[in-house]
This record gives sequence, C-alpha cells and structure tokens, in this order.
Amino acid sequence: MKVLIISEHASLKFGGEAALPLHYFRVLRQRKIDVWMIVHERTKTELNQIFAHDLERIFFIKDSFLHKLLFFLGKSLPSRISYFTFGFLLRMLTQMSTKKLANFLIKEYQIDLIHQPIPVSPKEPSMIYDMGVPIIIGPMNGGMNYPKGFKDRESPWTHLFLELGRNFSNFINILIPGKIKADLLLVANKRSKNALPQCLQNKYIIELVENGVDLSIWQQEIETNFHATKKNLKEIKIVYLGRLVSWKGVDLLLVAFKDLIAILSEYKITLEIIGEGKQRTVLEKQAQSLGLIIDNNDNCVSSKIAFQGQLSQKDCAQHLKSADMMVLPSLYECGGAVVLEAMAMKIPVIATNWGGPADYLDETCGILVDPDSEASFIQNLTQAMEKLILNPDLRKSMGEMGYNKVINQFDWEKKIDRILEIYLNSISIFNKVAI
Repeated sequence: MKVLIISEHASLKFGGEAALPLHYFRVLRQRKIDVWMIVHERTKTELNQIFAHDLERIFFIKDSFLHKLLFFLGKSLPSRISYFTFGFLLRMLTQMSTKKLANFLIKEYQIDLIHQPIPVSPKEPSMIYDMGVPIIIGPMNGGMNYPKGFKDRESPWTHLFLELGRNFSNFINILIPGKIKADLLLVANKRSKNALPQCLQNKYIIELVENGVDLSIWQQEIETNFHATKKNLKEIKIVYLGRLVSWKGVDLLLVAFKDLIAILSEYKITLEIIGEGKQRTVLEKQAQSLGLIIDNNDNCVSSKIAFQGQLSQKDCAQHLKSADMMVLPSLYECGGAVVLEAMAMKIPVIATNWGGPADYLDETCGILVDPDSEASFIQNLTQAMEKLILNPDLRKSMGEMGYNKVINQFDWEKKIDRILEIYLNSISIFNKVAI
C-alpha cells in the first residue's frame, strides 16, 4: 500500500490540527508503510529535524507572489475573518499547486490512495479530486458556535460574516467538488457530521476521533509518579496549556484563580500558563490588575502565576508531570488534544462542557463546567478547582481513569490501526468499481 498525505501544514509547533498529518506520517513510517507527504514549506525546518531519515518522502509547496500578496492583504483583518477570506484563498491556491505535484507523484510512485487530514472544517471545500486513486478526507471536526452566554466574545460583524459563509458552503462545495467526489469522508463526531453541507449528507461517512496521543512523549517518565512522592499536600500546581487567544477563556480562568486563592489562603497555589498568543500582554496586565503575583521563573517559590511561553511537547510533558490538575476554559474548542495529553500523564482535567473536551472527559476522569453565563462559569471553575485541591484521592483516581481511557481509546497506534483498515477497504472498493 502506497499512501500520499496532502496537508496545508504538518507541525507540532503550530499546534491544533497542524499536528494531525505529522502524526499520520510519523506512525505510518514507523510501521514501514510507503507514505509520502506534500506540505507547505513554512514547516520545512521543523520537519527536516523530525524526519531527517525520510526527507526524500516529503515535498514542499513554495510561496508564489500571489501567496505573499494574499497574506499581506489578510493581515489587517480580524483573525477569524482573515482565515475565512484571504486565508481561504491562500489554502485553495496552495491546494492547486499541491494537486499538480500530487498528479506527478501518483505516476512516479504508483500511489494507491490520497489522504487529506486537514483543514478539519466540515464546510471548507477541497480542490483535491479526479486524481485516479481513492481520496479520503478528514476526520473533520467543527460545527461550533460560542455558547449562548458568550456571544459577545465575537463581534456582530464577524458573526454575520461567518454565518453568511456557512450558508453559502453548500454552493461552494458544489463549485469546488473535492468532498463531493471524495471516496470517503471521516468525521470526528455527530456534531461535525451534522455540520457538513447538505450536498455531502448522503456521502459515505465514517466516524473516527480526530485527535490522538503520542505516548512516546506523554508517558516517557510516567513511572516516576510525582503524585506518589509528593510530601507537601498544601502546595498545588495548576496548568493551563494552549494558545493565548480570546476564545480560550484564560481571562476567565484568572478571575476564577483569584477567587480560589482567596478561599484556600492556607494553600500555596501556582498557576502555570503555557503557550503564546496575541493575548499574552493583555493577560499579564489583567493578572497584575487582579493583584496576582507574576513571575516567569519556575523556581520562584512565591509565584502565583507563571507565564511560561511556548514550550516543546517534551517540556510540556515535564510541566504536566508535576501538576495536580490541568484547566482548559476554552469556549470554542472543536478538538482539545491537550485534554488527552494531560490524561496520558494521569492528570485530572477541568474543561468547558462544550465542543471537543466533552467528547473526551466524563465524571470519572475530570470535571466539565457548563458555560451558562460568565458569572456562573467563573464560579463553577473556582468550585471545580477547589474540589480537586481538597480531594487528593479524587485527583489520583481521576488521573488513573483518564490514563486508562487514553490507552484504550486515544493512542495514536490504535488510531493508525483503524486508519489502515479504512485505507485498505477504500482501495478495495475503488478497484472493484474501476473494474
């Protein structure tokens, strides 16, 4: 079996959906599967380091003058509007170049199947079609809106623009028929299936979880269990892991954290915020205005909040290893791979009962907080953190249950087992139809 992965990005540094094609390529190559990948050159340096022995299997699309022009024009727009306007044109332009290169590789290497894992948006069309081999797209994951009580997080203009785009998605997918002509569509959940444009609802669709966990990173030191040797139960470490953007709700976490340390004044509680983004400066100023001590030195025993910046996955695992819980207060999270990564480290998770985290967590391994209103959300975040702090045995049992759930359901190795079955079945069906 010879597989070609087509992707806009493949990167652990970019985070989010960009990590998915990288993991498909990584595990397939570990299993000696003949797989190639086409990706934009902006991830070239990282991929050269990770796949030093497989560089001949990775092909990069370079920026043209038109790429650079579209990127420049989109910079002045709000990020979400830019993504769905000039960003969309950029992705279609990249896919046009990708399609030309893919046609060459199909002939050169006798490719049996094409897999396009991202973009994960159910409504975004694909330029990859009529390639002479079966094409699989997904798993797609979307169909998200802000919770009702948080609509003001999105400007009226942004909301209006996105709704118009969604309403036109059926027409766009007919005009650019990659998903209509695909042999198989993968969706992460029923929400994403329902979000597919009407023209795709009768397609051959299989449900497959979007995210997985690379246990070689997130479990490499699990044997030296921090929680089993911890001596001072009054010292608590809470971790947030993710981008610092408005829809992640970190500003709400800071308010909840201030309330928490007021309630549990006898504890020394540290909140580590790991990640970078446009909101970092705003969040640091907010923490200062709330009277919280900020320190970027992880060894400072008096720090209450530590902004750690962006770290490698290996370093993130080290920080999680010494954490008592992870909190993800995101209000617009389709996936939430960090939830699974914390579970793999035997860390209980507090997350918003909205979107992706609700697909992973249950009452045995974490706490889901309903996003009914800003005031109640902050209060319930505080209460959830307080509950876990006051119940070490509960933290331990939730960590164990989360670990078992990841091992059984979200290991990338098990995910690749399933995707290989899907590949083989798609090739078989395609060849029978061709005959």
